[in-house]
Parts: sequence; C-alpha cells; structure tokens
Amino acid sequence: MNQSKIKKTPSLFLAILPIIIMMVLLGLGYVVLDLRAEVLMLVSAIFAGFIAIYLGYSWDDIMDSIVGKLSKTMPAIFILIIVGFMIGSWMIGGTIPMMVYYGLKIISPKYIAVTSFIVTAIVSICTGTSWGSAGTVGVALMGVATGMGANLPLVAGSIVSGAYFGDKMSPLSDTTNLAPIAAGSNLYDHIFHMFYTTIPGAIICIVVYTFAGFSAVGKIPADDSQSIKLILDTLVSLFKFNPLILLPPVIVLYGSVRKKPTIPVMLLSSFVAFFNAIIFQNFTLQQCFQASIDGFNINMFAQNGIDVSNLISDIPTLLNRGGMISMLGTVLIAFCAYAFAGTVSVTGSLDIVLNKLMTLVSSVAGLIISTIISCIVAVCVTSNGQLSILLPGEMFSKEYIKRGLEPKNLSRTLEDSATVVEPIVPWTAAAVYMANTLGVSTIQYLPWAILCYTGVIFAVFYAVTGIGIAKIDKDSEYYNEYLSLQDK
Repeated sequence: MNQSKIKKTPSLFLAILPIIIMMVLLGLGYVVLDLRAEVLMLVSAIFAGFIAIYLGYSWDDIMDSIVGKLSKTMPAIFILIIVGFMIGSWMIGGTIPMMVYYGLKIISPKYIAVTSFIVTAIVSICTGTSWGSAGTVGVALMGVATGMGANLPLVAGSIVSGAYFGDKMSPLSDTTNLAPIAAGSNLYDHIFHMFYTTIPGAIICIVVYTFAGFSAVGKIPADDSQSIKLILDTLVSLFKFNPLILLPPVIVLYGSVRKKPTIPVMLLSSFVAFFNAIIFQNFTLQQCFQASIDGFNINMFAQNGIDVSNLISDIPTLLNRGGMISMLGTVLIAFCAYAFAGTVSVTGSLDIVLNKLMTLVSSVAGLIISTIISCIVAVCVTSNGQLSILLPGEMFSKEYIKRGLEPKNLSRTLEDSATVVEPIVPWTAAAVYMANTLGVSTIQYLPWAILCYTGVIFAVFYAVTGIGIAKIDKDSEYYNEYLSLQDK
C-alpha cells in the first residue's frame, strides 16, 4: 500500500488550528489593517489545504469537498441573485418608492421615537437594507429630532432598531437570505419562524419608545418636518402611484403564505413590476432590463427628459439600488467562506471540533446558546455580519438535524445573534456606519437599540422553555437526513 495515500484523522489541535488561523487573520487583517475579508478567507482556506494535504488528502479531494458544499447552496444563492433582480424591478416600477412614501406619511412629531422606529422599519422592509434606510429616512428623522430638541440617542437607537427589524424580516435582505443558505432552511420558513423572537422585540420597542418619547421632545419649530416633506414631494413628482403599483409585493406575500416555489413567485412579481414601469412610469423595456441587472439609477429619469440635477442627495441614496450585480459581493463572500468550509470539512475537522464542543452540551438549550455565543464571538472577532452567519451556520447545521431540530431554528438563531448584534459592537463596520450617519456614538445609542439585543434574550428564553422550537417529524423534508444522522 502506498503510505502517502493513507488519510489520517486530525488531532483536536490540527482540527481547530485552521479555525484559529481564520479568526486571527480576520481579526487582525479585516478589523485592524482594513484588508478585504474575501482574500483573508481564501488565505485561511490555503492554510487549511496545507493541513489537509499533510493528512494525506489530495487536491481533488479538497475540490470535491468545496464543490459539494457549494452545490448544496446554489439554489439559495440563485434566490439571492433573483432578489437583486426583483429589487431593481420594484424600484423602476415605483413599488418601493410608493411604500417609502406612505411609510413617511405616518410620521408624527408628537411621537418622534416610536415613529422613527416604525417608519425606518417600513422603509427597511421595503428596500431590504438597514444601511440604506438609516442613511436616508434615518438621517431625515435625526434632523427632525434635532429641530425638536429631542433625546438624540433615543431617536438614533429607535432608528437602528427599525432599520435592523426590516433588514431581518425582509425577503429582499442579503442576511435574511444568507441565514437559510447557511442553515439549509427555506427562506420563507425562516422569515415566519423569526416572528417568535422579532415580533415580541418589536412590541417592546413600540412600548418603550412611546413612553420614553413623552419626555424626549422639547420645543417644536414650525418647519420641523421640512426634510421629510422634501423627500415626499420629490417621490410623488417622480413616480405615479396607484393601487396596481403594490401588486408585486402582494404576489410575493401570497406566494410565501401559500408556500409556492420562491423563484417563480419572485420572477412573476418582477415582471408585473416591469409592466408597471412601462405603463405607469413611462420607462422602456430596455431600461427595465438595465434596472434588473445593474440596478435602478435616478439618471434613468434624465434619459426620459426629466431634470434630476437639483434633487437632494437623499433621493439617489434611497433609490439607486437593486440589480443582480448588487448581490455579487454577497455571493462572493459566500463562495470564499464555503471554500474555507469545504477545505476544513474534507478532513472531518469541523466534526471533530463540534463533537468536542457537544460533549459539553447535552440539551437543546445548550446547543442554541452555544450557537448564540459562537455568532457573537464571530461578530466581535471578524466585524463582519455575513461571515458571522455563514461560518457558525456551517458548523452547526448537521448538529441541529441530528438532534431532531428543524434547520429554521438555526437560521433564526443566526439572525438573532449575528445580524442584529453587529450594529451594537462599536468596532464593526455596521456600528461605525450607524454612528457616523446618525451623528450619535454607538455607546450612546446602544441602550436604546432595543431590537438589537431582544433577539438574543428571546432566543435564550425559547431555548430554555422549548417554546417556538420546531422539531423534525415524519412529515418533515429533513426526516430522512435526521434518520441517516442517527445511524452514524
């Protein structure tokens, strides 16, 4: 027998070494030196590859493992790309602008904090971006709050909470699509399962912001809502609104409730939005296709003879988005993360590390709490919410099924402990962006960013009580996989 072909089982040290190297590289390179996370993930994969070759695995073994990981996630990644297609179509068809318009119409100066939460949440759900909603309507709301003499950390915290509520619950959000990719669950099952932890958190936010807002407002000047009014006037001058404009999200909502195939529903919604763009917004079919690929751009109005040179900067920031290309950054980081995961998995290292960890965890509550801790540590070390979803998701996905838990429990926990925690860790890109955009430091708005930590609280509560924990039964699509893992 050729001894060089013998494949050795890694020791615990060799199994955990690639993970340590990855965490160190991301902690130093991404956080300290501001290096791109994608390249650092590939360097980490190279280190893991050297260890795999040392243990007797070939290059073909490593590639087969990576391809195997990616092949399982390709349907979900394709959905992510179609989301970019749909955002572009909804934008050019006037759907997102119309939802933003009526979301802003509900603003009430008397309840600035709770209104900021609700409005930002609506805009974030419509656009699928926490950063975009905070950077547009969030900035406008902060201007209103400043004019009122309101408690700025309170309002900033409510804006962050609203932005991440929408980011977490929107099917247009990249993290909302990444979590089920990592966990192996279904997108809409994942969103509905998050109701358990997110809706109670939102109710707490509304109650706290309502009562806290009573004492948060000082003298209200007559022009306190000028920035909001300017956005409203601009939106209604650019787009023609009517009830048919809201048909695309109705189609998606119907498809999710009826559990129809995700991609056909999204494409149907997008083509209806194209119809609206051509019939009501006077765009061409060529412009519709351009918006779905490259994203909508405010200069498309200029191509139709509308002067957009004097628009306030908030409008392009709010409207210039979408397109399949906009999702490629998220897809790329997923590919690099799975290159690392596939290289580590070929030697069985993840199983060895997880089995060692699971010797300390004997209950479902312990498993979920371990997932929460892993995600928060990943956020603190990598400062990257996407990686903090992908890597723990890959590590824990089989263990959840092995213990008879539906993967949507894992995808929900990933979002509860990674997506919404990122903006309250001061050194992450999300926290720095929010602080600079809203003009309030992370430490100041942190106590008021209630939704960013209620997810963890409710996740632990449900884990301990067993409430809201979905189990695999004989009718589950994961039942056969559960049985196969029981035999190992």
